[in-house]
Amino acid sequence: MDIDSLADEYQQFRYQVAPTWAHLTGEYSQAGRYEDVSRAGEERAITRSKEFSLRAQALPVEGLTEQEQISRAMLEWDAAARASVLELRMVELGVDPIFGPQASVGTYLPKLSLPTAEVAELLPAKLESIAQHFRDRADRHRDGLDNGRPPAAFAVAQVVDQLESWLSTPLQDDPLLAIAPTPDGVDRAALVERLAKVVESDVRPALHEYLRCLREEVAGKARPDEECGLVHLPGGDSDYATLTRFHTTTDLTPQQIHEIGLAQVESLAREYAELGPAVVASSDVPTILSALRDDPSLHHTNGDDVVEASKRAMAKARAAMPEWFNLMPQADCDVEGTTSGAKAYYFRPAKDGSRGGVFFMNVSDPEAWGLFDIESTAFHEGIPGHHLQIALAAELDGIPEFRKSGFVTAYSEGWGLYTERLADEMGLYGGALDRIGMLAADSMRACRLVVDTGMHALGWSRQQAIDYLIANSPMPRSHAEAEIDRYAVTPGQALSYMIGRLEILRMRADAMARQGERFEIKAFHDAVLDSGAMPLYLLEKQLQTRLT
Repeated sequence: MDIDSLADEYQQFRYQVAPTWAHLTGEYSQAGRYEDVSRAGEERAITRSKEFSLRAQALPVEGLTEQEQISRAMLEWDAAARASVLELRMVELGVDPIFGPQASVGTYLPKLSLPTAEVAELLPAKLESIAQHFRDRADRHRDGLDNGRPPAAFAVAQVVDQLESWLSTPLQDDPLLAIAPTPDGVDRAALVERLAKVVESDVRPALHEYLRCLREEVAGKARPDEECGLVHLPGGDSDYATLTRFHTTTDLTPQQIHEIGLAQVESLAREYAELGPAVVASSDVPTILSALRDDPSLHHTNGDDVVEASKRAMAKARAAMPEWFNLMPQADCDVEGTTSGAKAYYFRPAKDGSRGGVFFMNVSDPEAWGLFDIESTAFHEGIPGHHLQIALAAELDGIPEFRKSGFVTAYSEGWGLYTERLADEMGLYGGALDRIGMLAADSMRACRLVVDTGMHALGWSRQQAIDYLIANSPMPRSHAEAEIDRYAVTPGQALSYMIGRLEILRMRADAMARQGERFEIKAFHDAVLDSGAMPLYLLEKQLQTRLT
C-alpha cells in the first residue's frame, strides 16, 4: 500500500469517528450518525488509530516525494497522538457546559447541509444516534465514578441547567428541528414532523436519563471548585502531561509553560503602559485594565454592532492581503452572531462549496464586547487568521484529504494568534484603542498558560484562576468565569494558542537569520500555509528545508 491509499483510508476512518465534523465539511457518508462515545466505540477507535500509525511508520521513506514524506509523518503522528488522548478516557469526566452536545447541537445542526433527498432522509437516524450518545454519556460518567474520576461540580450544575432548559422547550421549538434548508423534492413539513416524533420518543427520554444521572448519581460526588484540575484525580499529572504534548506538539513541561506565561504577562504590562496614555490617559496598568473592563463608553451595547464591526475589520484585511500573501482561498468568509458557545469561533467551508467559511461572535452579552476587542478577534478568526489557513488547506492540490481538513491545535491556533500581531505589522488596526485590544487578546492567551497549568498541574482552585485572569487582563468577570470554566473542562487546549504563536515567531526569526536580505515575508507565509496543518516539529523541519 502507498501513502496516498493509506491516507485515504485514514480519512474515511476519521469521518467515522467524527461524523458531525464530517457532515460540516461536506462529507455525507456519515450523515445518519452522531459521535459514538461508548466504551466499545472508544476501544475500536484506539485500536484502529494505533494500527494506522504503525502502518504509516512501516512505509519506507525512500522514493517518497517531499509531500508524501509529510503525509507519512503527519499520519503517523496524528493517529498515535489521538490514540494516546483517547486512552485517557476523558469522556468519563467530560461534562462540558461550553462545547458539550447539549450546548453545541443547536449551533451545529442548522449548518449541516442537506444537498440531496438521500442526505435529508438520514436525519431521523442522526437524531436516534444523538439519543444514544446521551445514554452512552451517562454510562461513561458512571464508569468515571467507579474509577474515582468525577467531573467538576460547576460543570455538572451548568449542564443540568442547560438540559432543564432544553427539556422545558416546547416540542415544536426543539433545537433538533432547526434543520438546514431542504432540497427540492423533499416535503420539509413531513420531514420535520418525523423528526419531532424521534425527538419525543427517543431523544427527550435519553435527555431525561442523562439529566437524572447527573442530578442523582454524579452531582453529589463531583469535584468542588477547589479541586477542578486534573492534578486532583488519580493519574492526573500524567494525563495532563499527555494533553500538554498533544495540544502544543512540543515537549515543554507544564512547569515550563507556566513560567513562559508569567514572563509573557510581565512583558505585556510594559506594552500596556506605553499605549495607555493614548487610550485612557494613564500608564498605570491596573488603571488601564480597569478602564477597559468597566468604562461603558468603551463597550458595545448591541449585538448587531458587534457583527457589523467584525465585517468592517474583515474588509480592511481583504484589501491588504496581496502585499503580505501570495495565496488566498477561493472560499469567502462571513461573520454571524450567535448566543451560544465560546466567545468567538470559526466554521470551515463545506468541501463541496455549498457553504463558505464563517466565524461566530457570541453576542449573548453585547456589553461584554469591548470596542477594542473586535478587530483582533476578526483578524484571528477570519482573515488573515483561521479562514485563510483552514480554507487554503481545504483547497490545496496534490495532498491527501486528511491533510486538507486536518486541525493541529498548536499550528492552527498558533497561526490565528500570530496573525493578530501580524495585523499590526500590516497596519490594519484602526488606532490606539484597537491596538490595545490586540494587547487585551494577548493577555488572555498569556494568562491561559498560567491558569491552565495552575489548575491542572499546580492545584489552583477555580476562584484562584478567575482572580488571576481578572487581575492581569481587561476581561469582564462574566467572561473570565466562562473562560476559566472552559479551561477546566478542556485541559491543555488553551495552551496551544500562545505556545503555537511563540514557536511560529521563533521559526520566522530563525528563517530571517538564515536568509538575511533574501528573506521574504510572503515566502515565509507560503511555506507555513501551503502544506496544511502539521505538528510544529514537522513545520520547523519544512521551513528549514525550504527557507535555507
